[in-house]
Amino acid sequence: MDTAMPTNEDLAKLRREYSMRGLLEHELAADPLAQFHAWLDEALAHGLIEPNAMTLSTTDATGQPWSRTVLLKTCDSRGFVFFTNYDSHKGEQLAHDPRCALTFWWNALERQVNIIGTVEKVSRPETEAYFALRPASSCLGAWASRQSSVLPDRAALEAAMEKARALHGESPPAPPHWGGYVVRPAVIEFWQGRQSRLHDRLRYTRTADDWRIERLAP
Repeated sequence: MDTAMPTNEDLAKLRREYSMRGLLEHELAADPLAQFHAWLDEALAHGLIEPNAMTLSTTDATGQPWSRTVLLKTCDSRGFVFFTNYDSHKGEQLAHDPRCALTFWWNALERQVNIIGTVEKVSRPETEAYFALRPASSCLGAWASRQSSVLPDRAALEAAMEKARALHGESPPAPPHWGGYVVRPAVIEFWQGRQSRLHDRLRYTRTADDWRIERLAP
């Protein structure tokens, strides 16, 4: 049965009252990465699907913003690590301008984390150690896909996959064009939904030797 498309009025009326909890200054860890781990642990305990999914925003050489979803694979004292094809659009954009932003949205917990920082590539040994943990099919896919390039059809991608399998078998090494980035945060904001849109927004900003915490108006 056909379902009518929502009208602009229908979309305008969509709203949800956030009321699960608040976020007060005395509840925060002194270090934002410790606070992030606490929230990520809650997301994992809550059974959220891919709570490590994050929106990565970059800009190209013309200043055009781009966004896409990538997966957080490591979070430590350096910052937030993800892996990708260095020759992809995001790789080219990060080579041009290492500044970027990350957003985590955990809808079921009415929470968002926004991060501003700069990237640098992780070491080759770190890339190879992570690559060895991936399923063989994902490893072969990293060889098969010239990420962000134009394909004539699906068959071309599948043919490239078979070629990669024939060349590398089931234990391929990490491709030279593939690896990790660490986003070193300069600003991390924790957002907790509250009633009447009076949300809690607490921002950490890196200083010369510590972090400054400020509350922002919602």
